[in-house]
Amino acid sequence: MSKLWQKDYSLDSLMEEFTVGNDYILDQELVIADCLASIAHARGLHEIGILDDEELATLTQGLAEIIGLRQQNAFPITLENEDCHTAIESYLTEHYGEVGKKIHTGRSRNDQVQTALRIWMREFALKLCNSTGELCEQLLSFASEHAEVPMPGRTHMQIAMPSSVGLWAAAYAEELYDEAQHLMHLSWTLDQSPLGSAASYGVPLPLDRQFTAEQMGFTRVQNNVLYANNSRGKFEAMLLDGCEYIALTLSKLAQDLMLFTLPEFGYFSLPRELCTGSSIMPQKKNPDGLELARSRSALVSSASIRVKSIIRSLPSGYNRDFQDTKEPLLQGTKATWQLVQIFSRMVKGLSVHEDKLITACTPELYATDIVLQQVVEGKNFRDTYKEVGLHLDQVAKLDPVATLSTRTSLGTTGNLGLDEDVLFVSLMKSGCEDVLTSFEQAYQELCFLQGVEAVLY
Repeated sequence: MSKLWQKDYSLDSLMEEFTVGNDYILDQELVIADCLASIAHARGLHEIGILDDEELATLTQGLAEIIGLRQQNAFPITLENEDCHTAIESYLTEHYGEVGKKIHTGRSRNDQVQTALRIWMREFALKLCNSTGELCEQLLSFASEHAEVPMPGRTHMQIAMPSSVGLWAAAYAEELYDEAQHLMHLSWTLDQSPLGSAASYGVPLPLDRQFTAEQMGFTRVQNNVLYANNSRGKFEAMLLDGCEYIALTLSKLAQDLMLFTLPEFGYFSLPRELCTGSSIMPQKKNPDGLELARSRSALVSSASIRVKSIIRSLPSGYNRDFQDTKEPLLQGTKATWQLVQIFSRMVKGLSVHEDKLITACTPELYATDIVLQQVVEGKNFRDTYKEVGLHLDQVAKLDPVATLSTRTSLGTTGNLGLDEDVLFVSLMKSGCEDVLTSFEQAYQELCFLQGVEAVLY
């Protein structure tokens, strides 16, 4: 099939390679979303008399076939196609004739790709939120199991005050919960249909944008057609920023685990099936996954910066620059998805060495406890602080386990508040699953196929 923008000349081959880039490879991720949006668009054209009943049925059948092929990884997109949009229209025309040439009526490739991306992004945000919630649950379960296992708390990486494995794990669970919640809120922003905005200015056809939005399961239309195109890149950056928060947290968790699994610490052991070996040293079990977690965190951060750098100072309306936001979006989101999956496996297989942790609780860890005990007995804090500090060699080691229960303020080692954490995470996951189910139902009503997902992670 000729290009969607075909002229009376052939494009220079270098210019074709330059302008297409690897869009045709990346667009495999968007095939299903584009087909769902195309069925909704076809229904909209049917509503205003552009398509008759038979044409609508034929296009729906063809687009459902493409969805099935993509699910089997059997829908090729070539450089000549440029992107999935041309490949899909080409398939419809080759297999169903003239009706395939009608699908693009009233639509620009601008709002077409926007809509496919919006379907994909809103689903991804909720799936990542849900998956991060599962990691939170694993961390909270780990925290509950090891709530009474003492652990040196550190500041400036030096021995500081008594802590516990439960406090350490629950801290990461709560941090990830807040970041997952951010994604859930963001999914509302993403849940706006840009379809019908065309090339930023609408078309002189009575398209019912509300109707097509409802067909795709969107809660609302992105009202202003110029803003619909201006938001491209901005919404991608918002999603990548949400991913970056999670990646930053997991990078910190990776660093902790690398330290605490060192032989010199020995607090934990990683599951061996998640460690690689050395090409020269037969004894090595390397935490490569944790090291790569740090670098993948940087990849996610750079993806967000790339998108914002590309869209910075662009004039309003569509600009081809937007095309280059797709790669960082898909790279950054996939890297974040993999990070969450890897750490779920890490936490599930993590071994705790209580004996090493207790041994690590050396006397100086309890210096502040000694000061505060004497304050309770009537001494003032400042003089007692000075006295204990000048005689650290006389600080006795307290019972590491008993010390944990003396901290009773909410969120401390003796009162972790895990039940409330578990409840909040459960409610968040339930909310995600409800919305994802509504998407699946909308997709099923569009293409008459069960179990259709726009994001195939």
